[in-house]
Amino acid sequence: VQLQASGGGMVQAGGSLRLSCAASGRTVSSYYMGWFRQAPGKEREFVAGIMWSGGVTRYADSEKGRFTISRDDAKNTVHLLMNSLKPEDTAVYYCAASKIPTITDRRYDYWGQGTQVTVSS
Repeated sequence: VQLQASGGGMVQAGGSLRLSCAASGRTVSSYYMGWFRQAPGKEREFVAGIMWSGGVTRYADSEKGRFTISRDDAKNTVHLLMNSLKPEDTAVYYCAASKIPTITDRRYDYWGQGTQVTVSS
């Protein structure tokens, strides 16, 4: 599975961004897709995840109500819509694919290259 993340950028606090993760590979539909982020000096953390089949979603508590993960089956793309962004959301955001539903980054088998999100106050 190959993953290509895009959509990062700079935005003011309160603004929105939509990240995209384009997936390719014959068995991509059998994977659990997750978004993670890593801020400078901090560990990588789970943000949101979605079952490719069925669309069941999960969010980190701090993102509930602000972020929405979705998938576009026709384009093999997973999106992360981020609203009401805060300076503390500043990080490099990564998409990843796992054979099982999990929030643990070491259980993910494939990773995209990361996209920078910067939120200014």
